Amino acid sequence: MTSIPEALLWCLSAGTAAAVVLAALSIRARGQRADLRSRLSAAEEQNSATLHSNTELSARLRATEAEIRHLAGTRLPDLTLALAHPHVPVPGLMDARFAGTETDQALSAVLEQVSDAITKERARVDAAAQSTLRGATTTIQALLYRLQTSLQEMQHRYDDPDVAQDLLNADFLNEQALRRIQATGVVCGAWPGLTREDSYLAELVVGATSRLRGYERVQVSNQLRDPIAVVARAVEPVAIVVTELLANALHHSHRELPVTITLQQGNRGASVIVDDYGVGMHDDEIKAAMELLAGDADLLLTQLGDPPRSGFAAAGQLVRQYGFGVHVEPSPYGGVRAVVYIPGDPLLTVLDESAQPMSVMAPLPHRSGVPDRAGSALPTGATPPAAAPAAPSAPAAPSAASYEAPAPQAEGELPRRRRRQPVSELDESAERTESLPPRSPEETGSRWAALQRGTETGRAAAQSEPPRSPEGNAQS
Repeated sequence: MTSIPEALLWCLSAGTAAAVVLAALSIRARGQRADLRSRLSAAEEQNSATLHSNTELSARLRATEAEIRHLAGTRLPDLTLALAHPHVPVPGLMDARFAGTETDQALSAVLEQVSDAITKERARVDAAAQSTLRGATTTIQALLYRLQTSLQEMQHRYDDPDVAQDLLNADFLNEQALRRIQATGVVCGAWPGLTREDSYLAELVVGATSRLRGYERVQVSNQLRDPIAVVARAVEPVAIVVTELLANALHHSHRELPVTITLQQGNRGASVIVDDYGVGMHDDEIKAAMELLAGDADLLLTQLGDPPRSGFAAAGQLVRQYGFGVHVEPSPYGGVRAVVYIPGDPLLTVLDESAQPMSVMAPLPHRSGVPDRAGSALPTGATPPAAAPAAPSAPAAPSAASYEAPAPQAEGELPRRRRRQPVSELDESAERTESLPPRSPEETGSRWAALQRGTETGRAAAQSEPPRSPEGNAQS
């Protein structure tokens, strides 16, 4: 009987222990479940953050890829175009979120490296092209000078007026080809190719006029007080610049409108002022022209347009090398005014007109009692003697003009010498000119040939060098 309660007691004790164990296990399981729930929640949050971060990274990656495509497809092509045409804008970033970031810095570095590489390559290719053109223009220029000499020798050899006319026309065309070749060579860094003696500024301007088609439209007014001349080393450069400015004026004005040239003298130099009545230039065109005429920056052939326009560029190269100045601005007549300023020191000198008379083709200055020489401005449709394309540089016969001693001048001012000619002599000369009958083409050609032969003979006697054509200096 006693064993039953003990068994029950043991059973109860075992049950109690089991309950305790179960309770402990339950409590532990609840803790583990709570921990698992916490971990699961944290994992879910982390997973969500990871997904969000992956989404942002994917979006940023896609934006970066878009920026790279934008760089390759838009920014780089526009950059290459802007290097040739500065007015073309280069786009920036497509996504403003990259501004100032490492991506922006990396893309900008790519643009800079490409720009540097293209600039250096363009300069290298352009230098090679200029070198090639220098060699070609030098050779062609030498051949054209030989052709010019041959044409001038034939002009002396044949007295037939028709043959002389054809030779003069051929010489005129050759002179125009020489002008274009010479300007191209100067743009490419070549030497102008000629060395001349000191030449009167008025002669130089007439010679520059004779290089152009439409020269009969040019009217020259000589307002110089003194017999001013350009020193030998600057004669051809100044002639090239005046020629290119005249070519621009003639090309951009109607063929029936004149182009006027005024020679002015200041205290420290002289100016050649070219006015046309043409279409004019816009402000941006004048700005671009002044940049070319300044000759400050290194010039690339690709900057001269297609087809290249080398006139102002050649003038700018010569301005930089020889120290005179060129300025363009709107003309009061509606076209363009171009001013070539030649400083007296060191590019001008004063010649003795009794020892070296001025060419008969050059306009006389508008001095007191002395009118402008006939022929300084040819009316439309007029033709110079024997249709000469270039003004002869033959010395004119000494006139009856007398000279005064140089007047006192201020420091730095050019010496002054005034020519005086009696009015009676001018009246008699005018009466004789009016009374002369018109010459036939044959007589004109004969007189022209005689003038050329006399010029050659005089030069041969006065100089030790071989005689040259009377048109030689006129081409300046």
